[in-house]
Order: sequence, then structure tokens, then C-alpha cells
Amino acid sequence: MDNDNLVLPTPSNFPAFPYDPPYSIQIDLMSHVYTSIEKRQVTIVESPTGTGKTLSLLCSSLSWLVDEKDRARKGQLLQQSLSTTSAPSWVAAQALDIRKRELEAKDKEYEERLVKARKTEAHLRMLARARVTKKQVRHVDEDAYLPDDDCDDNQDNFSPAVRALMANNKRDPASRGDEPSCTKIYYASRTHSQLSQVLPELTRLKFKHLALGSAVPDESTVGNMSRTDHDPCQKKRTLEDVDGDKRDIDQRQWRTISLGSRKQLCINEDARSRPGDIDEKCRELLEEKQNKRCQYLPPVGDDTRMLDLRDQILASPKDIEDLATAGKNTQTCPYYGSRRAIPQAELITLPYNLLLQKTAREALGIDLTNQVVIIDEAHNLIPTLLSLSSVRLTSTILSTSLKQVSVYYQKFRNKLSAMHALHLKRLLNFLDAFQRVTMDWMTQKLSAKSKRQDTEVMTVPDFIHRLGRKVEGINLLEIESYLKRSKIARKISHYAVDVSEGHNRITEFVAEKPGRHSSGVATPPLHTIEALMLGLAGASEDGRLIFAAVGDTVEIKYQLLNASALFRDVVDVARSVVLAGGTMSPISAVVSELFTYLPQNRLSTFSCGHIIPASNVQTLLLTKGPSGVDLEFKFAQQSNRQVVSELGQIVLNFCNVVPGGIVVFFPSYASLNFARETWSLNGLLDKFSVKKKVFLEPQESSGVEVILREYAIAAKTHVSLTSYKKTGAVLFAVIGAKLSEGLNFSDDLARAVVVIGLPFANKNSPELQERMRYANQAESRSGIKRHAGGKDAATEMYENMCMNAVNQSIGRAIRHRGDWASLVLIDRRFTSPAICGKLPQWLRGDVAVCETFGQAMKHLGNFYREKRQRTVC
Repeated sequence: MDNDNLVLPTPSNFPAFPYDPPYSIQIDLMSHVYTSIEKRQVTIVESPTGTGKTLSLLCSSLSWLVDEKDRARKGQLLQQSLSTTSAPSWVAAQALDIRKRELEAKDKEYEERLVKARKTEAHLRMLARARVTKKQVRHVDEDAYLPDDDCDDNQDNFSPAVRALMANNKRDPASRGDEPSCTKIYYASRTHSQLSQVLPELTRLKFKHLALGSAVPDESTVGNMSRTDHDPCQKKRTLEDVDGDKRDIDQRQWRTISLGSRKQLCINEDARSRPGDIDEKCRELLEEKQNKRCQYLPPVGDDTRMLDLRDQILASPKDIEDLATAGKNTQTCPYYGSRRAIPQAELITLPYNLLLQKTAREALGIDLTNQVVIIDEAHNLIPTLLSLSSVRLTSTILSTSLKQVSVYYQKFRNKLSAMHALHLKRLLNFLDAFQRVTMDWMTQKLSAKSKRQDTEVMTVPDFIHRLGRKVEGINLLEIESYLKRSKIARKISHYAVDVSEGHNRITEFVAEKPGRHSSGVATPPLHTIEALMLGLAGASEDGRLIFAAVGDTVEIKYQLLNASALFRDVVDVARSVVLAGGTMSPISAVVSELFTYLPQNRLSTFSCGHIIPASNVQTLLLTKGPSGVDLEFKFAQQSNRQVVSELGQIVLNFCNVVPGGIVVFFPSYASLNFARETWSLNGLLDKFSVKKKVFLEPQESSGVEVILREYAIAAKTHVSLTSYKKTGAVLFAVIGAKLSEGLNFSDDLARAVVVIGLPFANKNSPELQERMRYANQAESRSGIKRHAGGKDAATEMYENMCMNAVNQSIGRAIRHRGDWASLVLIDRRFTSPAICGKLPQWLRGDVAVCETFGQAMKHLGNFYREKRQRTVC
């Protein structure tokens, strides 16, 4: 029976929400998300920072999950009652009661198992102590280089029982067999630092069903928190914080897991200390036998340790650091333990790449069928999808791959089965033809008679045709599948390393010095070839190959032009997909690039206002400088000293009236560096320093943390709205760089955010040119007609990319209800309806266009004077 026949009505309130009462926009957001999940919709949600977006998303989705579980149980009981309709009423009632008790007993048994796991975990934390591990010596065995036989066609001759036994002996530590699964919420974001904010919010929710038996908290004593009870600086609860908390041990908690990479979760210090790729080292240790196997992986066939760790992971919510600690305490791999916990988890947090890549989902055993997917910080989704689908390799990698496979094939051809030999021969043909095309391209480029440019874009069919007839008939997807199943890429690479380091007398194949010892395991070059083959086989119309000359080598990049092709695999199987962000505007861009194929009734959008009073933010569009010159920072003007000097005068005037910190965003590092040079020459930089301490965004990531820490101290120093002191700090940053998203410039850290110019991407980029051309072609194929004189799809996409970056920079300020700041956009082009209409909805309706610089200064003076007077009162 389909449980969806029992339709869930959208609740009018959400008792689990921790603050009483919620803001009206929070209720609206939670109702919209709940309804979208129930209706199996894809929805795009825009909720500005400071509106409790994460908390609202969790509360609404988990409220639906609670109701869904109740619906499923009612469906089972209804099915039981229907199956006994022909029996006497007393028999039917007794059967229904028995079935109800069975379901309750099953739940109770499972929860008791998790309570036991929580107690075991608490005990292990008390006993945790340093452990010493011994390094293992690796011995070379030629047979270890042979490909795995579990993909051999000869297995067709074995009975199903024999094949099952063979599979069990080779089983992945995270293999779960027929373990039952449940409906779950997948909560994805771009980074683990962003995901680390989810679990603290989860602990604030108050779901009654999370208590066992009579342990339901009394509403009269617990109640909902008032907003004044909430400490925004509350630190994350660590595992040690809950050691003595009896309620946490006995009370049912959300079965939550955080998925991460081996790099984040590996607890094998020996493997981590060796140079090279941790994924390859882990796979190598996984395939070793007996005492050579990773000590944190239980022996094949012994699941006790892994099952114990699985239960501990599910017993209480853990972030990545908590998982690693739990793994150390149990001496069991947390990477495979977390994968083992997936089927019975109710909430799974994970970074974008693990959710969006099909290969990553398959490796983790993630099945999104009929599940709920929430993608936070979704303004990054489209560039992330395009990035994940791109493959970049050089002629050096190609040459190395060809030589490695050639020598491997010559060495082991007599030991290989017919199937392995056939696939490797086809792979050799592909690599040989690929290298020939690459060398021919480079030769023609260097030819004095050639007019060929340094860059050339090819369609996939054109590239395959250039490879020649011998390759055109090869099924690239079949070879890619073979490489993945046989794991031969690693074996070929390991053999190459061992040969180059003297483990074998064959030395003629070495293409270049690896620059490391056998203790360092590098990513096999064939993995890059494998990723390229997957792209070539999967999107012939939507993909492009870009050949570029870089010095003496050729760089080849495969680029997918259609982001929806990759994301559709998620949308088609998931029950509901929620894309959420603080600034999703322009939402039309997300729809046009990802969801043009969806029927109208499956797509919904939601955009709410801000929780701050309208008087707490002012948005100014500045069109003229102090001298009356028009402000339009196109690319040519960004290196015009007169224009940049005018800009310096504007910033200096702002420093006179804005208290605390000012964050000024430039369109590029080049424009920022030119401005710094100009202002140093004309003395404006020194004048800034008299008013405020000056900071510039570093181009190296390593310097960001120090700059932010020093800027925060300076911005808060001697800030006084009751006097005319103009101390504080000014931070010059770059749109789309390290400081333009994911950072919190609240309160005095950003009493003004200034955006200089429109950060349009470089139209000379081959990748961008192909994307724009593809956008127009896709629109033409769809039959959409634009009104005369209207912008084409490519121009819309180009503007949307720009405004998405601007909106992210704007969102660094106004981080909570009591925050206040000015947002100043400097460029006449911001006043055009097309551009202004793509600003976030929450500030779009109250924008002041300043036709003179004096008007802007008057607005700023009045705004900060009002804040100063309010502080005095």
C-alpha cells in the first residue's frame, strides 16, 4: 500500500522550534519547506542570513520526517486491518493489537541497543589512552599487480552461491548486506566548516518523540526558549561535555551521521604521515592481507567491531572531529564506520562533492531514491556542478599513462585473462591515438605557417573523430567501467613506482622521476584518464574539450556546459530537493540553468524578507564622485589613475562618517592592487590610516586568518557612536575571493559594505564563451521566444553570474536582528532596472539612487547620526 495515500497536512505551527514565538517569516519558511517535501517538489528558498535559516530548514524537514514515520506506521496497521477483513471482529482486533505491539517492540529493541552503545561510548572515552602502532614493511609480490578477477567474464560459469561466497571474501568493510534502510534527510553544504553549524542547531530543536517511554520532558518545566535565553556565542558541545549527562544517554536522539573524506577521518597515523595521496594509501592497506592490513579495519568476516562503532555513531549526533575521536576510542576506522551507519541514519550531513558526484554516492552506498535532499549555501551549486564535471590533464600525464600501461601490458600479457587483455589493448589504442592528436595539435601550433591560436575548443564528436576509426568503435564507458571494477589503475601505478625504485630490473619505461619514495603513494595518472573517459562517454552534446599550449606542454580540459545534466541524477530519484541560501537571487538564473525540464507543478520558490527593521539598513547606489565625474568602473577604467584617485576620495569621505569597520570589495585582485599602488603614490593610503587602520585581503589563503583576526580587533577599537571619533578599520577585499562569502562581518566588523563596480567575468575565456554559446543554443532548441530587443540567454547568464557574486558580498553584513549597516554600490550601471532587479529581494524595495556625491554623504550622515542618538537614549 502506498503510504502517500495518507496525505500529511501542513502544520500551522512547529512546536519543536526552540524559540517562542518564531518570527512570522520563519513560520512561513517552515510551512513552505514542509509542503514542498510532502508534494515531492523541487523548491528554491531564499532566506537572508540572520533569519534562522538552518534552524528553520532542520525543524521543518525533521517535523515532516516524524509525521512520515507516523504515516508509515498507520499504513502498516491499515494494511494489517485490511488483510483481516474476512475474520471475526475480535480476531481482527487482536491481530491488529499484536501487530502494533510488534512494531513498538522492534522500535524499543533498536533504541535500547543505541542506549547501550551510548553507555559503551561514554565508558570508552574514560578509558581512552595513547596507543603506539608499529610501522609495517611492504614486500613486493608480482601477483599483487594483477587486476582483480571479480570483474572477469569467466565468473559467469560459477553458480550464484559461489559468486556470493567470493564476493563476501572480498567485501568492503562498509558493506551492509541486506540491512534495512529508512527515510532520511540529506543535508549538504559546500564545506565542513559550514556543516559544523548544523549539529548545534539540531540540539536546540525540541521533539517530544525523542524521549523514551515516560521520559518525555514536561512542557511546563522545559518549555521553549525565549530569544533572550539564546547565547549566539554558544560553543559546540564536545563529547566530553556530555559524559555526565544521564538524560543524553537514556534519551532517544536523532540518528545523525556526518560523512567526510578519508583525509578527514583516517586515524592511521602511519598512513597519514607518509607522503602521497591518502585515498590511495587507504585502498592499498585495505587490499593487504593479514598483518599487512590496516590495523583499524577488522578482519574479513568479523563484523563485531564495525557494528559496535556503527551503533555508537548512530547513538548520538557527531561531527567530523567527534567521529575521529570515537574511531580512536574503539580502534576502528571511522571512515568505514560512518558508511556502515548510512542505512539507519535519519539525518546525514555531507559536503557537496559527496552528494553531487555519482561515483562518490556509489562508493559510499548512498541511495537517494525517495529521500529528502537539502542543499544549503546553494548559490554555489551551479559553479560546483560545473567544477565537479571538469577534468584537466596535461600532455605529460597522458604520456606517462601511455608508457605505464604499455610496459605493464608487455610484462603481464601472458598472465592476463582474455577479457583483461582485450580491455587493456583497447585502452592502449585510445591512449596512443589521444597522444597522437595532442602532439599533432602542438606541432601545428608551433608551425610557422599555422594560423592556429594557442587555444582551441573541440566538441566531443569532433575529438573522437580525430582519434581515428580504430578508436571511434571503442565503447569508452565500457573501458571506464572496467578500470573502476578491476582497480587496475592503482596496480599499474604501483608497479610503475616499484619498477622505478629498483624493485624490478625493468627500467626502460620510466618517463620522469617521481620525486618520492615507495612510502608515498600518488594518485595514479590513469585516474585522470578514467575521469575524462567518463565525461566523453556521458555528454557528447553538452561537453567540450579545450586544448591550450602552456609552455612546452599541452593542457587539455574537459568541460561540461550543462550543469543540469549532472544534477538531474539527484532530482529524478529524490522525493524532494530543497535549494536554500541567504542570497539565491536572481532565482530565475537557477531555474533556467538547472530546471527547465521540470513540469511547473514540481517546482516552487520562496523568498522572505529580513528580520531586521527597515531602519537598520540603507542601500545607496552611487553614480557620481566628489568632482561630479560619472562612476562607471568598466575594465578600462579600473586602471585609470584619475578614476581610481576619485574612488580614493570617496572611500576617504566614507571613513570620516562610518564608525567601526568598513569592508570595500573590488572586482578583481588586479584592480585592488592597482588602487593600492595609486593611493600609495598620491598619499591617500596614508590619509586612510589617519582615520582607520588599513587591511588588504591577502592573495595567499594562509594569510587570511591573521588578517581577519587583526582586522576584528582594530574595527572594534575605540568605537564610539556618542562622539565623533572616527577610529576603526577598513578592509579592502575582492568579490568572489576568500572574504566575499562564508564569513561573518557582524556588528562593528561591517558598519558599511562598499561594492566597487560590476565583477563581470572575462569574456575572452574559452570556457565562458562556450557556456554562453551553449546557453543560446539550448534556448533556441527549447522554442522560447524573447521579445524584440530583449537580452538573449547568454547575456542573461553573464549578468546573473556577476550579480550572484555581488549579492554574496552584500550578504557579509547584517547578520542578526539587532545588526545595522549601510550598503553602498558604486557604479552607474547598478541603477539599470535589469541589474537592480537582481539584487536580493529583501533590500530591493528600499534603494536610494544618489545622483550626486553630496546626496550619498547626506544619507550616510543621517543614518549614523540616528544610530548615535538611539545609543545615547
